[in-house]
Amino acid sequence: MNQATVYTTSWCPSCVNAKAFLDNKSVTYTEIDVEKWDDPRGQLETITGQRTVPQIVIGETHVGGFDDLLALHQDGVLDELLKASV
Repeated sequence: MNQATVYTTSWCPSCVNAKAFLDNKSVTYTEIDVEKWDDPRGQLETITGQRTVPQIVIGETHVGGFDDLLALHQDGVLDELLKASV
């Protein structure tokens, strides 16, 4: 079972950074390239409430973007969130 879902585009540097960060933490995730959707920004907003990428969901918790992911890590909250998602 994947611990996270990462909504991305192929050209987004923050998406690459978010995936590399999760890879370094050995987090399993599903990557969803929103460019393949008919209305990528609209559908993304429906799912996450945001129109930008990356958008990261861990378990059932919408984390936000890469900066939000780093903030959770720096605050010591990310590991607890990841443990709860297993």
